[in-house]
Amino acid sequence: MAAEWDGKSRGTVFGFKVFIFFIKNFGIRAAYALMHLPIPYFCLFSRKNVRGLSHYFRKRLGYSWFKSSISIYKTYYVFGQTLVDKIAISSGLRKNYSFEFDGEEKIEDALSENKGGILISAHVGNFELAQYFFKERGFNTSIRIVITDQDHEAIKDYLGQYLNRDEKRFIIIKEDLSHIFEINAALSRNEIIVITGDRYMQYSKTMEAELLGKKAKFPLGPFHMGARFKVPILFVYVMREPQKKYHLYARRVQVEYKDAAELLHKYTNHVERVLKKYPLQWFNFYDFWEDNKT
Repeated sequence: MAAEWDGKSRGTVFGFKVFIFFIKNFGIRAAYALMHLPIPYFCLFSRKNVRGLSHYFRKRLGYSWFKSSISIYKTYYVFGQTLVDKIAISSGLRKNYSFEFDGEEKIEDALSENKGGILISAHVGNFELAQYFFKERGFNTSIRIVITDQDHEAIKDYLGQYLNRDEKRFIIIKEDLSHIFEINAALSRNEIIVITGDRYMQYSKTMEAELLGKKAKFPLGPFHMGARFKVPILFVYVMREPQKKYHLYARRVQVEYKDAAELLHKYTNHVERVLKKYPLQWFNFYDFWEDNKT
């Protein structure tokens, strides 16, 4: 299995309809409980994804076979909860959740400099919910979130009824790399870009760095931009806590001009610290470290 992410999310329109029906008619907790039905299917039949998680728990975190197996199930469950939360919050159920801000003054300081900025996140926790944190603090008009948009069209069309996203706040990663021009334009307008630094597509240029004791490939783009543009750089994560609570962490970093390798090294150190606190929120369900090749 290739280590790069294929850009596609698993699921069917019917499956999303069922969960949305439960959220609307029986509540969020009922939708959480329903997550226990599809998880055994994914554990049994999504063998590549399960192997990727197994390598993460056993080889990176040193878990036993039994603890790793339990953790795989729990990871799928927490991931399912984040999907339910994304739909629920976007559908007007924000009051059911609490948000905690840790380092928001770092974002305020970056905005006050009027230089734009780059916020680098990862596929840990639920980084897309950052838009709701930003909106509540009045940051939303100055921030653009860079995301992939390669889910199945039917699923996207259906979920579009419920995910109340302001499309102007998003920059979609495209194979023709035209999103780079949008990013440059946004930075020139002194806007802040939010981008993940842990997934790359087949056509992407990559860099290598050590994460959890083994080297892995990372997309060049976020770290190249961060090191070359003279703008504030922050690492930002939105992590799920118990009792429908989300915790946003923001940390500002300094790097030498054009030293993308230094920025990547600091990024992997930050991600490691986050994963040590939230080991079940690693949501890269593929052979991230290319363990199947060794």
